[in-house]
Amino acid sequence: MKTLRCIIVDDEPLAVKMLEGFVERTPFLELAASFNDPVLALSEIRNIGPELVFLDIQMPDLDGMELSRMLPPETRVIFTTAFKQYAFESYEVSALDFLLKPIRYQKFLEAAEKAREWFALKEAASSTTPAQEKTALFLKVDGVLRKVELADIQYVEGMKDYVMFHLASARQPLVTHLTMKAAEDMLPADRFMRIHRSFIVNLSQIASVTPQADVKVGEALLHVSEGYRPAFDAYLSSLS
Repeated sequence: MKTLRCIIVDDEPLAVKMLEGFVERTPFLELAASFNDPVLALSEIRNIGPELVFLDIQMPDLDGMELSRMLPPETRVIFTTAFKQYAFESYEVSALDFLLKPIRYQKFLEAAEKAREWFALKEAASSTTPAQEKTALFLKVDGVLRKVELADIQYVEGMKDYVMFHLASARQPLVTHLTMKAAEDMLPADRFMRIHRSFIVNLSQIASVTPQADVKVGEALLHVSEGYRPAFDAYLSSLS
């Protein structure tokens, strides 16, 4: 069982104490440090290099959303907050999950399990040598790790806490417990592109693009949203 080193950042001492107790109860988590000061936490996170940060959002001097954007790329975040309105924004950064206060241990454990699965999948996906081109990844589907060839993936669709991998070789998508950000990080950036909050496409699977910025992938017609349009347009220009 892989142990994940974690750090807690929350300006409320009682919230920190509660989370410390949750970490202690979870066998695969190891607490590296706790902080009430987000500025001090940022400096120490860079020194410690934890896999996981349990991070409050509304804090003085530096809020959790801003802090999350400054973290090392290998560090993942689980947000802990009393404010539900941050849920959507949290998935646009490196967040694996979003826990709404007051937090029950069962919800905490589910989020921690999601983190453990994410790191396990990342480790499995990077098991090839650097000289080898990545050709497949492993997805946990119904409790079983399934090997999926990258070339077989048409597009990825996000639905709340789950992600659906639509394959050319299967009528039904593979459903796994991930965020879109986590799925995006697992896929090679030179072969897959995020075109919408809810869609990542395999660039080699795009059959056509309409003037309205809808892409045809398999039987699906997926819209490129405004926020992702510049990068997509740049990709199309590079082909001409």
